[in-house]
Amino acid sequence: MFGFNPEQHKVRTEIVAGITTFLTMAYILAVNPSIFGALDMPKGSVFTATALAAIIGTLVMAIYAKKPFALAPGMGLNAFFVFTVCLTMGHTWQFALTAVFIEGLLFIILTMTKVRSWILNAIPLSLKHAIGAGIGLFIAFIGLQNAGIIANNDATLVSLGDITHGAALLGVIGIVITGALVILKVRGGILLGILATTLIGLFIKGPDGAALTHFNGFISAPDSVGPIFCKFEWSSILSWDMLAVVFTFLFIDMFDTMGTVIGVSQKAGMVDEKGNVDGIDKMFMADSIATVCGACLGTSTTTTYVESASGVGEGGRTGLTAFTVAVLFALALLFSPVFLAIPGAATAPALVIVGVMMMTPVAKIDWEDYSESIPAFITVLMMPVAYSISDGILLGVISYVLLNACAGKFKKITVTMWILAALFICKYIFI
Repeated sequence: MFGFNPEQHKVRTEIVAGITTFLTMAYILAVNPSIFGALDMPKGSVFTATALAAIIGTLVMAIYAKKPFALAPGMGLNAFFVFTVCLTMGHTWQFALTAVFIEGLLFIILTMTKVRSWILNAIPLSLKHAIGAGIGLFIAFIGLQNAGIIANNDATLVSLGDITHGAALLGVIGIVITGALVILKVRGGILLGILATTLIGLFIKGPDGAALTHFNGFISAPDSVGPIFCKFEWSSILSWDMLAVVFTFLFIDMFDTMGTVIGVSQKAGMVDEKGNVDGIDKMFMADSIATVCGACLGTSTTTTYVESASGVGEGGRTGLTAFTVAVLFALALLFSPVFLAIPGAATAPALVIVGVMMMTPVAKIDWEDYSESIPAFITVLMMPVAYSISDGILLGVISYVLLNACAGKFKKITVTMWILAALFICKYIFI
């Protein structure tokens, strides 16, 4: 069960990996209700929907795909749902939920017909290596932002935050502690780093004068999802706006998921010599089913989480890791005050350390062959600076085709890559 082999895997390792993954992605339980609050959707119901969507998707990943990946409503996709579809385009949240539901159904069809796998396997090996490294930089950047170590700056876009106070100081302390534990090869070092940093947060104050780590009780019964359950708006499904929104959800989700699966699978050693991912169709199906269920529950697109890399970094290799995550999300429904007490600064060190671990694939890129290394570099660079895994992949593919075509290396460009590049260019022009 779960793809667990007692001769190759250890129960303790898989459980520790699951706990680590959960702690690094548990922030979604706090962030998602906050984002959807801008639409006056009941936060308690959104919290419950977020947890349930994560549970369902991650259980499918554990039992059906048997992989150590966790799923939850995706960051970026939730922002597109709220701030673009609803607040900018003026649609209701029911309209947006309908678009997510349709996207999920289309994903199931694309997965069953193996279109997603066909696209993934067409990507050159150098770009696959770059995707893993790019995601490493991206999640490290997210961690630094969450802790305030990297701050917004009008003149330079980003700059170093005030690392002598508050969350940024806690994040720096956490990086030192977690880094030292990893260097010493302490088992469960990333998890211990999160817990130690959380406890230290009890003694460091934020801008409001309150401790960064604070508990508002321990047990809380989950709210009902009734107010947002299956609230679809079928009257608009044939509109051009619906088509555009569904396509955008589909596009972002597909390549965010592809990037995450490639990058984390490389770290887990679940790829062959050509960089193809073992069991990719089952992972995509889990992702698709989770999106459909999440839409029914009342939340945005549910996707495979890049924070799964933290559990892989702790040795997670089977569905038991994902099952552990699902169990913890179920517990979070009852003990949400405890889980939500972990500050972002305490999970930031884990994301930074995992970012380091995910940089290893760049060593496999032929940096002397510029027809491979330039597109690979663009892929790595654009993920953090564009704040998007999917944009990094899209621009990497476009640059690979254009650069090799201009250099006369047409034999390196497959028909699939030509088609993908053309579609991606159209995406930037028309969407």
